[in-house]
Amino acid sequence: MPDLDLQPHHDGSALYVANQRPELMEKVKIRIRTHQSLGKVTRVLVRQSDSGEAFLSTPFKKLIHRHGWDWHEGVITMWNPEVSYRFFIQTEAGECYWLNSAGLFENDQPDRDDFKINIYNSVPKWATGAVFYQVFPDRFAKSEQADARELPEWADKRNWSDKVKGHGAGVAQQFFGGDLRGIEEHLDHLKKIGATVLYLTPFFPAFSNHRYDAASFDEVDPLLGGNKALSSLVKSAHGMGLKVMGDLTANHSGDKHQWFVAAHKKPAAKESDFYYFTDRNTKYESWWGVPSLPKFNWNSSELRDRFIRGKDSVVAKWLKAPYQLDGWRIDVANMTGKIRDEDHSTEVADSIRLTMHTVNPDSFLIGEFTSDAAESIQGKNYQAAMTYSNFTRPVWRWLWNQEVKTDENQIGPGRKGITAEHFRELHTSFASTFPWHVRLHNLNALDTHDTGRFKTFAIPDSQRVAAGLQFTMPGIPMIFAGDEFGLEGENGEASRTPIPWNQERDSDLSMLDTYAKLSQIRKRHRSLQEGSMRWLYSSAEALAFVRESKTESVLVIASRGRDRKLEFSRDALSGAEGAENLFGNGSLRVVGGKIRYDASELDLQIWRLPSAVR
Repeated sequence: MPDLDLQPHHDGSALYVANQRPELMEKVKIRIRTHQSLGKVTRVLVRQSDSGEAFLSTPFKKLIHRHGWDWHEGVITMWNPEVSYRFFIQTEAGECYWLNSAGLFENDQPDRDDFKINIYNSVPKWATGAVFYQVFPDRFAKSEQADARELPEWADKRNWSDKVKGHGAGVAQQFFGGDLRGIEEHLDHLKKIGATVLYLTPFFPAFSNHRYDAASFDEVDPLLGGNKALSSLVKSAHGMGLKVMGDLTANHSGDKHQWFVAAHKKPAAKESDFYYFTDRNTKYESWWGVPSLPKFNWNSSELRDRFIRGKDSVVAKWLKAPYQLDGWRIDVANMTGKIRDEDHSTEVADSIRLTMHTVNPDSFLIGEFTSDAAESIQGKNYQAAMTYSNFTRPVWRWLWNQEVKTDENQIGPGRKGITAEHFRELHTSFASTFPWHVRLHNLNALDTHDTGRFKTFAIPDSQRVAAGLQFTMPGIPMIFAGDEFGLEGENGEASRTPIPWNQERDSDLSMLDTYAKLSQIRKRHRSLQEGSMRWLYSSAEALAFVRESKTESVLVIASRGRDRKLEFSRDALSGAEGAENLFGNGSLRVVGGKIRYDASELDLQIWRLPSAVR
């Protein structure tokens, strides 16, 4: 079995799959590369299926030989809208291997780990190079008008400099007063750090600071400035080249929502079937048993009409003038439409995507799946996932500070760190089961409004390393507002700290320049936006991978320290002698047949090299 850096490779990128948007019945050219260390390859076949029946292709033809690598080309046919495939490789010595998305194996493997391609790639072009910036409106910025607004009874008014309460009663009622005009006044900050998409958590009227308990979907919360404030914000953002994403709860409303109020204890109400009522509408199902978050019943055709279907629905309204949002993130998409033996999740997602595509074909739909999302997100409806399994949790565990003695709920129980090798394995197992176009557009988040801040739990000064992985691994980097100011928080409530606009001198600003520089590097190098990813090295303390396209290669090395033996074959990466350092100021050494780097310190390095196919 060859070492990691010289193993056969294929993924769904344009370097290996000729057409990224195939049609049904189309023959698609695909490539695989094999290194001479495997032995002389005499046969490459691909196993795919037609309507469920598996078969092996005719042998691939050898295209070119470059730097010890043979490139082989064949075709797969889009017999069905979704096609899975894996490669069979045979050498002159009679050795046989299978290559799938999980890696190289000497025995046949389950279908679940096959490479995947489908006809559903409708991701808007603007999303491919995007950098998301998540804003929790109550905590981002206040306009001059904010303090003049009359507060509702539920609001516990706080000063902007007050410490956020992270536990206990009243956490959802802490009101700091951030509004949409305040966000608009700081859009230049987003441009400064290289963000291209403003992602807003909910802006509908509610009885909490997080607003996931919507009281209406018909208007913008007056505490945020109302409908005109949203229209103005989006118009200004678009004028600066920024897209704007909204956040929608399709799983539930608040118990003060007009639909729920109309039906609660009123069985005859036409909204009665919008929720799972029992006992003459006195009892109902809710999200995780939280009474203030009653769960929608998607058996209701009327609910589907009002919420999803048609130009006047909730989904459609905010994508149209005068608001013109560029897409939706669907909250708890993993639970939406599901309850015990009922599952309407696919129907709901399909319908949301259809309406969005009809109203704005260039819109983007993201589903929140806190755990493994691959089975549900293949690109047909949700075009990408906001998930923690493939990036957030592995990077936290690798860079976990062993001196921290508390758990973080979203990251999971236990505080034991993992090796870089385990990081690679975890990421591969969760990320590789997505079709390539989905994998490229999943959000890479260090933290969110639902988690503690990465900095609170990580090895000191390791945020720079983690951010580098955010911006260089496949996926869309997402910055949670405040990470660039070095904010901390032990859980999702405490992490929602007001941005210290007037306290910059007291803040850790080291990450501001880091995010700005990483954003520029990602913008300038298409390989980091859509290029192939190939692992070169992983040990206990360090890892290396390369993103490749037809025009360039970008090498990334991340280290937790204490690895002075980081090396891989010279054949694994052509052009290392003239590598251009883009980030970190490190230098590679080419010694004999090896490429070496001293990874003995906490470190992130990025280099540009020539293309692998030139």
